[in-house]
Amino acid sequence: MGALVGALTAVSVGVIAPSSAAADEQSRQWYLGPMQAEQMWKVSTGKGVKVAVIDTGVNASTASLKGQVLTSEVPKAVAYHATVDYEGHGTSMAELIAGTGADGGVKGLAPGAKIVPYRIKLEGLKGAAEERKTPEPADAIRAAADTDVKIINMSFSSEYVDPEEKAAIKYAASKGKLLIAGAGNSGEMSGHIGYPASYRYVLGVSSVDSAGTVSKFSSYGEYVDLAAPGEGIPAWCDANFRSYCSDRKGTSASTAITSASAALIWSAHPDWTVNQVVRSLIDTAGRDWVKSDPSKYLGYGAIRPRKVLANPHYNAGPAYSDPLAKENKTDGEELVTEVSPSPSPSASASSQAPKDTSSGATSAAGSSAESSNDSNSLWIALGAVAAVIVIGGAGAAVMRARRAR
Repeated sequence: MGALVGALTAVSVGVIAPSSAAADEQSRQWYLGPMQAEQMWKVSTGKGVKVAVIDTGVNASTASLKGQVLTSEVPKAVAYHATVDYEGHGTSMAELIAGTGADGGVKGLAPGAKIVPYRIKLEGLKGAAEERKTPEPADAIRAAADTDVKIINMSFSSEYVDPEEKAAIKYAASKGKLLIAGAGNSGEMSGHIGYPASYRYVLGVSSVDSAGTVSKFSSYGEYVDLAAPGEGIPAWCDANFRSYCSDRKGTSASTAITSASAALIWSAHPDWTVNQVVRSLIDTAGRDWVKSDPSKYLGYGAIRPRKVLANPHYNAGPAYSDPLAKENKTDGEELVTEVSPSPSPSASASSQAPKDTSSGATSAAGSSAESSNDSNSLWIALGAVAAVIVIGGAGAAVMRARRAR
């Protein structure tokens, strides 16, 4: 059964203080400084990497996205109104990933990357005709898997398993795509992590604030893999695109910033496989706990792509060995790839070994892991905070294909 409109929601909540679209939104993007975006852009801007944004559509005409959206590359079967954003959410995510910052707009963390827009049925879609013509998430994911996008950004969440979506995720993973989704915004309620973040082969991302503290709203549990900024993020207030709201919050933004981080790394290392990109994100994440014992709130830690880009000798480990193979073995099924095992930008993660059913966390592998102590990074604050937050939860199982539900 396809996901129902209303069952899936964009994982972004809260709006405060509309601001003029002509204002310099980059000055409100507080995380760019601590993440040392300007220094990273000297090494990589994400050029050559395409990111599929599966969301409410992407308005390709905003100042920040002009020239950044590859509308013609959306497969025809799922191209209905791909650039007609009915909420403003998908456009905001696209700008956080690859916006140029033109005319004072939001600047993406990977401004050299390109966006391929997919419009799907999410809460906010109105009209029977729109619901009938707009693709289901599973259709968009499967279609994106058959293109040359490297990363699939999914800033949406549902409480329910959709078998078709689950199968599409597995198919995309077999094609070597990096799938990233928001953990959800139920941290102050059930804490339940939704889908697709809870499916196998998906990196689930939680939110942290400017102090490196996990956001109160951020969902938590064994399917949180990484954390990224998700509070105080400028985004379009609505689908009128007249003004930005200066204080959006939600794991939607965390997802987009993580996708952009992966794009920066993959652009700098175009011959890496998805396994190596994932391993580099995990190895260099900011944390003060051992990598083999991830947190149910912050996973392997807060993303720090600069640590990869700043080290020309960084060893990303074996190309065809899943860094999370043990966690990814759940039901005895091994992911079979259609991509031949040769080092290329589209090389697959599909040589991932099957995972066992152990609920214990496993090392992300790679001899290049480095200390999370970093005086030049925001995430040095993560340590003391996380030590308090994660008591009783640090041993929770994490990451992609342990999601056999």
